[in-house]
Amino acid sequence: MYEKVSANLNFVEREKKTEAFWKENKIFEKSIEDRRDCKNYTFYDGPPTANGKPHIGHVLTRVIKDMIPRYRTMKGYKVDRKAGWDTHGLPVELEVEKKLGLDGKEQIEEYGIAPFIAECKESVWKYKGMWEDFSGTVGFWADMEHPYVTYENDYIESEWWALKQIHDKGLLYKGFQIVPYCPRCGTPLATHEVAQGYKTVKERSAVVRFKAKGEDAYFLAWTTTPWTLPSNVALTVNPDETYCKVKAADGYTYYMAKALLDTVLGKLAKDGAPAYEILESMTGKELEYREYEPLFACTGEFVAKTGEKAHFLTCADYVTMTDGTGIVHTAPAFGADDLKTGRRYDLPFVQFVDGKGDMTENTPYAGKFVKEADPLILHDLKEEGLLFDAPNFEHEYPFCWRCDTPLIYYARDSWFIEMTKVREHLIQNNNTINWIPESIGKGRFGDWLENVQDWGISRNRYWGTPLNIWECECGHRHAVGSIAELREMSDNCPEDIELHRPFIDAVTVKCPHCGGEMHRVKEVIDCWFDSGSMPFAQWHYPFENKEVFEEHFPADFISEAVDQTRGWFYSLLAISTLIFDKAPYKNVIVLGLVQDENGQKMSKSKGNAVDPFDALETYGADAIRWYFYSNSAPWLPNRFHGGAVVEGQRKFMGTLWNTYAFFVLYANIDGFDATKYTLDYDKLSVMDKWLLSRLNTVVAAVDKNLENYEILQTTKLLQDFVDDLSNWYVRRSRERFWVSGMPQDKINAYMTLYTTLVTFCKLAAPMIPFMTEDIYRNLVCSIDKNAPESVHLCDYPTVNEAMIDRELEARMGEVLDVVVLGRACRNAASIKNRQPIAAMYVKAELPLPDYFTEIIADELNVKEVRYTDDVSAFTSYSFKPQMRTVGPKYGKHLGKIRELLPKLDGNAAMAELNATGMIRLDLGDITAELSRDDLLIDSAQMPGFEALSDKGITVVLDTNLTPELIEEGNVREIISKIQTMRKDAGFEVLDHIRVYAAGNDALRTVMERNADDIKSKTLCDAFLFDKTCASSKEWSIGDEKLTLGVEKV
Repeated sequence: MYEKVSANLNFVEREKKTEAFWKENKIFEKSIEDRRDCKNYTFYDGPPTANGKPHIGHVLTRVIKDMIPRYRTMKGYKVDRKAGWDTHGLPVELEVEKKLGLDGKEQIEEYGIAPFIAECKESVWKYKGMWEDFSGTVGFWADMEHPYVTYENDYIESEWWALKQIHDKGLLYKGFQIVPYCPRCGTPLATHEVAQGYKTVKERSAVVRFKAKGEDAYFLAWTTTPWTLPSNVALTVNPDETYCKVKAADGYTYYMAKALLDTVLGKLAKDGAPAYEILESMTGKELEYREYEPLFACTGEFVAKTGEKAHFLTCADYVTMTDGTGIVHTAPAFGADDLKTGRRYDLPFVQFVDGKGDMTENTPYAGKFVKEADPLILHDLKEEGLLFDAPNFEHEYPFCWRCDTPLIYYARDSWFIEMTKVREHLIQNNNTINWIPESIGKGRFGDWLENVQDWGISRNRYWGTPLNIWECECGHRHAVGSIAELREMSDNCPEDIELHRPFIDAVTVKCPHCGGEMHRVKEVIDCWFDSGSMPFAQWHYPFENKEVFEEHFPADFISEAVDQTRGWFYSLLAISTLIFDKAPYKNVIVLGLVQDENGQKMSKSKGNAVDPFDALETYGADAIRWYFYSNSAPWLPNRFHGGAVVEGQRKFMGTLWNTYAFFVLYANIDGFDATKYTLDYDKLSVMDKWLLSRLNTVVAAVDKNLENYEILQTTKLLQDFVDDLSNWYVRRSRERFWVSGMPQDKINAYMTLYTTLVTFCKLAAPMIPFMTEDIYRNLVCSIDKNAPESVHLCDYPTVNEAMIDRELEARMGEVLDVVVLGRACRNAASIKNRQPIAAMYVKAELPLPDYFTEIIADELNVKEVRYTDDVSAFTSYSFKPQMRTVGPKYGKHLGKIRELLPKLDGNAAMAELNATGMIRLDLGDITAELSRDDLLIDSAQMPGFEALSDKGITVVLDTNLTPELIEEGNVREIISKIQTMRKDAGFEVLDHIRVYAAGNDALRTVMERNADDIKSKTLCDAFLFDKTCASSKEWSIGDEKLTLGVEKV
């Protein structure tokens, strides 16, 4: 009736069969089609790039992004899940360059932009099949048959429409600004891209002597970028700070900030002589326009040719006194603050670094990459006597996140979106989003928005969405918003125009102002604009699917790793704010990064990276899913290692599977068909009602948690329930399944367990979709042909309030508390649970009814349970002062306290401490009040008793064992060993056996005296004493040894 369940906990092969079942029967498609008339719940999938392989972090993002939509689907929503591919950008270009053996933009253009673009288009699909297999193995459901692809014309056209909106609002501009620039890629980066590539580096800075004109003195200035010194045109001071002219112990006269004199010059002090003598003080403002000699002759020559004034002191309030000398080297070509200062003082523009990051022919370091020029520049300055110091310093420096080249800040023409003008709108829209955790949305992300910079949107590359700006010689610029508009304005636009370089570069349009020929600017746009446009571009909005877009905007839920805070999370919000002035998503779960078991970042170079395919093949998808859900809050780092995955699989999945296997085993033996019976609540036992109450309480709590995206809390509820189900309900009820026939109590047990297993499968289905599918289809579909064919096509469980009995749950909870304490007492006394005990004493707020007391007695193998209000007779307490707290409080009275504490009635004092939180001692002139923190408390047990207290409950076990109790314990041990040997031999539940026993006459007598009990519980037909068989093995029975063997009859 039910398919036999294997006890093997290796689920990988089962998961492959389930995945095949889903594909063959189109279960994902049906899950959407079945809800086609239901309310939408919108999920946006952040598009991966298919020219890179999945890593273990993608498993985390996939399982979170899969679980919430599964849950919402079962809750009755229509959850479209359109997959997408991020196809543009430098990572693709670099891959193609490597494949073709090219190095840099010059070689790309020699090769030909058109064939290069064709190679890029092919390259983006390199690992498409791998991604699809990976997603299927993980159980990630998405529509991969109809994905959005960012390089397709429809997608790009929607981006052009958005860019035109931004342009027409006056927010898209071309400006000469300092931008983060990758010299290897030959293109600027956006500030949110820069944030992805910081590394800790050790470099040498420079404290340089700049010779003051007209006097034998030097301005002492500091820089962290020596390679910019040949482009120096000014020095900058803070106008409001105090500066000094000093005679230093090294023989030089310096100008620098007073606040930093000791820091910079202090090391010059020798043999008691001061490091410096102050000759004169002045404000920074008084130094303005003071001149100095050019540091490099090449700079002086270049400036002289321009006819502009340079090499004088300027003032700016960005100069601080936290480090350096208080005088800042200024090169407007390489710093945003420097550029502002240069414009304010009309400084000449000197840029002795080319687009490749190499020093230009103007300098003595021509052709050297800037970082390679640093030591050469420092050497020459030292030779010239102009280098005061070159200290090493460690700092965070940005590298290109795509090619790992050090970035430089470089002045150039770029296109920008003026995000600073919509800062307040960004902040307001962000405040409508439910960030999980809130600290990232309001903190890290919120702070980013407070200080938002204009978005450098253009890239001087090839494979990307072309910037849709056409320029005319008359100065007019026009943003084209659609292919139709382009065709209307152009005489040479092909009917099948592809919106990529070089094809789009050849299209010219007629200038609406002067009638001249307009040409497209050569730049492509930041690929983050591609991914941030997906809410509308995936539907080719506004050109079609208007209603579809409006139904799916904004998203109810998105999720990605924390490194997307300034990536996709930002680009989505930025574009949505610019176009629609609203947040594009309502709820976002930010995910922590996956680390190795030691908390280190995974990388191939370190050898600690985990291959996701190997992990999935080893542990299975459900086990890894459960690990990521239950290991920590989603936004915290996850330390991934096999041991933790296996432990979670064993505790949760293994326990659930074994409980399911128990049901199937006995249901098949009895031919129990759940469709032939009903769950009659009034006929149920207390244990059944308790389980169903617990089940419905958990259904309510889990549903509420998932509604609020509380994943870790959900796993704790599910884990605890499975533990109660297996280790309490089934273990307490198993004998009900063993009785012959089908009495009502057995029906009740079967129906209660069946109902619970089926309901729990639906409850846990979003988290462990493979196992729950297996269990559901075997328990439900095998006997009910009208049931939904998949657990994922079922409705999510709803609460049956009539079955919730909170008083019953509270009482059973107290029983469990007593049992836990009782087991701890047994462990403390080294008495196994199979050894009966004469009595136990329980002190609790209220005595439990007989039914619950009988459970305690049976569970702890105790002959009698007695309730008492006073357990002082079994335990005594003694007190000493905690010197580190009592000494400072009571000083001279400490001796008296040490004398009085040991004389107290220990139990009375403990009662006072429990009741009032204090023990009070009369010291004559004062009363000492001592809390628990002031006391060292020792407890002593009465011999023959073991006591423990917790949660207001005290349990005392009588550990005195009589010969009769010992014999009964030995009988239970013998039965347990025989059952273990039956299982190890692979016998079926109903197989009868014979038992061999040898090596202990005393235990033979025990077996003979208790033969009926042992034989009935082990299905033993005969004892064969003083003989052994092939399976015979020596066992410890209490303090004795006994050789036992089993043989099937």
